[in-house]
Amino acid sequence: MNLQRTTRDRLLLVAVVAWICAQHAFHLPFWSGIGCGVLLAWCAHRIWRAAGRPLRVPRWGLLLGLAAVTAATLLNYHTLFGKEAGVTFLLMLLCLKTFETTTRRDIFTVFFLGFFAQLCNLLFSQSLVSALGMVVGVLGLLVVLINAHMPAGRPALTHLLRTAALLVAWGAPVMLALFMLFPRLPPLWGLPTATPQGHSGLGRDMRVGNIAELALDTSIALRVRFQDTMPTPQEMYFRGPVLTHFDGRRWTQDNVPVLAHPAQSIAVSGSPVRYQVTLQANQSPWLLVLDAAAEAPAISAYTAALRADLQWMVNRPINNMVRYQASSYVNFRYGLDANQAELRAALALPARHDPRTLAWAQTLRHDPNNAHADAKTLMLAVLLQLRSGGYQYTLSPGLYGDDIADTFWFDRKAGFCEHIASAFVIAMRALQIPARVVTGYQGGERNPVDGVWTVRQSDAHAWAEVWLPGQGWTRVDPTAILAPERAQARGRLREPPGFVSDAIFSVSPGFLDTTRSAWEALNSRWNQWVLNYTEDKQQDLLRQLGFQTPNWQTLVQLLATGMAGMALVSALWIRWSQARTDPWLRLLTAAHKRLQKGGWVAAATPPATLPPPGALVEALKRHVATTPGNARDALHIAGIIDWLQRLERWRYAAPAQGRLGQRAALAKLGREFHRKRWPPRTPNDPRAP
Repeated sequence: MNLQRTTRDRLLLVAVVAWICAQHAFHLPFWSGIGCGVLLAWCAHRIWRAAGRPLRVPRWGLLLGLAAVTAATLLNYHTLFGKEAGVTFLLMLLCLKTFETTTRRDIFTVFFLGFFAQLCNLLFSQSLVSALGMVVGVLGLLVVLINAHMPAGRPALTHLLRTAALLVAWGAPVMLALFMLFPRLPPLWGLPTATPQGHSGLGRDMRVGNIAELALDTSIALRVRFQDTMPTPQEMYFRGPVLTHFDGRRWTQDNVPVLAHPAQSIAVSGSPVRYQVTLQANQSPWLLVLDAAAEAPAISAYTAALRADLQWMVNRPINNMVRYQASSYVNFRYGLDANQAELRAALALPARHDPRTLAWAQTLRHDPNNAHADAKTLMLAVLLQLRSGGYQYTLSPGLYGDDIADTFWFDRKAGFCEHIASAFVIAMRALQIPARVVTGYQGGERNPVDGVWTVRQSDAHAWAEVWLPGQGWTRVDPTAILAPERAQARGRLREPPGFVSDAIFSVSPGFLDTTRSAWEALNSRWNQWVLNYTEDKQQDLLRQLGFQTPNWQTLVQLLATGMAGMALVSALWIRWSQARTDPWLRLLTAAHKRLQKGGWVAAATPPATLPPPGALVEALKRHVATTPGNARDALHIAGIIDWLQRLERWRYAAPAQGRLGQRAALAKLGREFHRKRWPPRTPNDPRAP
């Protein structure tokens, strides 16, 4: 479609702004996305109908739009400041400014606003997808900027894109040097992030239905890379909050002390499992480690401590992705010396709840067959009932009433892991066996591309811990008794396939899994090399470069040296490229630009075409013939014509002197051109020296 230059340029600007706004569509209010879309669509429609004519936007319309945008932002956020409110207001102003863009100055304003809006995208997401979208947006803005600096002719979009890509390539080394060497010092790299209104993941409490809501959430909770030995999927229990207090409907944490000497409180056996965890931001102050870690995980910028319930905590919520090294033992014992207060808390039951479960427990305890049964035997009896009583594992058990255990044991006989674990713990407490609920993640999925285990929110799990004399706190997973495949890799919960994915799977069964594995491996590398490039890794890099005690002064010196070195290399490259260019063409190009700037010749069409000296001479003669008499201009133009004719003869006439004479003649023409008073005077100019 052959659009007019003005129409094409304006539509290109609208398309770039639309792409920038689309990147914010998932973390800003729905109305702001609709408002930006309507404004940009209306702007594109008016540009199309104008067919190159200037758009006339009444001032009252812009003021009305500004008032509407301000009022909508205030109604939604009650302020114009802050992350969400500020970015929303900025995007709406960007769309309004695009609507009234008519001059090159307006385009520059939109350009800088667009770059700032691109930067604001990092406040919400630093994922690889977001980074790729920002690269496209930056290229689009550069294309718009380059196009604005080429007002004459009709530059091709491919030419503009190549120029923008070349600019990005030139800036890439500087960007890499700043990323690697710019000091990561607080508070610049430690700005607190606002707590989100809601997040997906484990919480400090558990209501029946919480984990079921996470079961189909396929977002990543953590990634694990094992170093040497690797546990089986049945042993991969990543411990999270331990829930002891029960009010009849909700399980919550108790305030338990921090262990002063964690290694002395856990008895371990066998070889440790060493691994590296990349934990996504969960806005919670706990670390997820395999049961059980006797030593504090090695994590920078945080202080880790072990609670008496074997949960590792840090000194502040994890609001950004973190990486830490940990070492765990799958064979362990702890809690042999549990105090009476801890055991009483693990026996407490709310009054007037689950009467049938309490009665069943009394019947089981007073059964003649269990007259001398110990706690372990009674626990096995409950597990036998769970295995052989016709119970089912299901993600949709329906609504439960107030008596959770009664509903599971006697009515529904079906439930998810939280239903099963909660009912089992209540039954244990009814049998006077201390028990509590543990939440976390179980299992995961190994990526065949890089060998990293991916643990998703759909792997969220709840199990039980029972205190047995002589054994201490012992993990019991009643869900694994009822549904053994839940604890195995082949039993992972998956999101139901959609129409498109189902069609692709029918054609190529392994295509989706292979593609997803490759993409997650790429994301893992992005997290490792970019997002997790912390101050510690920066210091390690400097040590590898030979600096024994690096500090921020070392970084500044190294960065300044690198910038100076790159500037020197760039200058040498420019000098070398200029030396490779034909000096005659350089001189003709400079003369053409000078004449075009003075208004004596028209711009070349297309812009990449350079007219020969003879064409410039003819253009100057036409200028003299059509311009009213001006003796001074006529003398100037006569001097230019003489200079151009000599330049043309140097190129095309038979050389009367040798190679050295030719170079001297061209150098003389260059000196004449670069004089302060160019163009030169003709020999018969009365003002000539």
